[in-house]
Amino acid sequence: MIGRTNELNQLENMYESDRFEFLVMYGRRRVGKTTILQEFASRHDLIFFPCQEKNDALNLLDFSRVLQRYFDGDFIAPFMTWGDAFSYITRKGGDRRIALIIDEFPFLAETNPAIKSTLQHEIDHHWSAMPIFLILCGSSVSFMIRDVMGEKSPLFGRVTGTREVLPFNFYESADFFPNYDNEDKLIAYGILGGIPRYLNAFTDSKSIKDNIAEEILRNGAFLNDEPEILLRTELREPAVYNSILEAIAGGCNTPSRIADRIHEDRSKVGKYLSTLQTIRILERWVPCGESERSRRAIYKISDNFYSFWYRYVFTNKSYYEMLGVDDSANEIMQDLSNYMGPVFEDICKQYLMLEAMKRELPFVPYSIGKWWGNNPATKKQDDVDVLALNKKGDAGIFCECKYRNKTVVMDDYDKLVLSMQAFPAVREKHMIFFSKGEYSEPVKARAKREGTLLLSIDDLFV
Repeated sequence: MIGRTNELNQLENMYESDRFEFLVMYGRRRVGKTTILQEFASRHDLIFFPCQEKNDALNLLDFSRVLQRYFDGDFIAPFMTWGDAFSYITRKGGDRRIALIIDEFPFLAETNPAIKSTLQHEIDHHWSAMPIFLILCGSSVSFMIRDVMGEKSPLFGRVTGTREVLPFNFYESADFFPNYDNEDKLIAYGILGGIPRYLNAFTDSKSIKDNIAEEILRNGAFLNDEPEILLRTELREPAVYNSILEAIAGGCNTPSRIADRIHEDRSKVGKYLSTLQTIRILERWVPCGESERSRRAIYKISDNFYSFWYRYVFTNKSYYEMLGVDDSANEIMQDLSNYMGPVFEDICKQYLMLEAMKRELPFVPYSIGKWWGNNPATKKQDDVDVLALNKKGDAGIFCECKYRNKTVVMDDYDKLVLSMQAFPAVREKHMIFFSKGEYSEPVKARAKREGTLLLSIDDLFV
């Protein structure tokens, strides 16, 4: 199993406790929650119940079978109520450690909202004094946060641990493709992001182009219409959300620009953007070092595959059907350097964060990310691909990220020096260049004199 060490360690530590534990695990669909729980279940004798999208009576019937086979080795008859089922666990549990996993709990709670009160009653009157380990897991992030852990939930205050399962970072994703060279590992992450189910769809025995053709563009392929299917599953107005995501993938990244592109009211668009953030498809970015309430906020698709899919597949679906999967894949490959620019910046940011954790940077950044805004020195709009600032704001690391085959020349170097002038309060300045291409000899000589780091793609893996 690739990654997930922290998640499994948390489960093991809570399992080893000799008191009542209650973990709420949540995360967007396809992120690998069930795989983690199945791995944990393979190590222990426990009760694993996967809820399904069916009526309450059928779920209770299934739960009755699971419980009775676990405790008695055979199924006799269904429990009349969920309260009876939970009381059965209390009677049978005794002093031994009992772990109960209820996967996709929202399927159960949405058809029977009273189940939360029933669980709360059993916890308060019995389980809180027993060595029971309860795990509720769900893909509806908003439901798990609001209806399970929220102040208005009957279960509020009973939870002893939480875990949001996040997508893999670049380095974990690269482990899925040991036979790719470093550049192809970057591209695979740029296309698929960190969702395990998506990463497993590609194979490093095929080229990137062939994977795009066969695993994304081919009709019937799992990834061909995956984002659209998930939006239809989770949201009531998928057509509007599709339009918003297409607009953002095409470069419209503020509420006003998105509203203009899709011809919707700006206040209405704001609500849709909030929903997409809740289900972890969108991120709201502010310039590095600024308050979260900054008016210069922009929106970015946080999932690389959604960003790729809405940029290429959704926008060009009819065209690609006429063109054919191979020629369509070739056309995408020709544009991929343009698409990969922001992805490369994100990967470089991840590299800096890992270096900071190893204490390999001049300081541990307090804020890190992209910066954009007015440069008083030039009186023009400017940006820094990746900026890291210390807590006082008087030290910074300024990074230029070039995902292109061109050589980095002195003009590129001078541009970053000029961008740094927008930060007169930052007295201690450090520079790092990340480049897919080579560096010119004058740039190398100047970097050596000034202590600037010049890094290649291969250096990201050291």
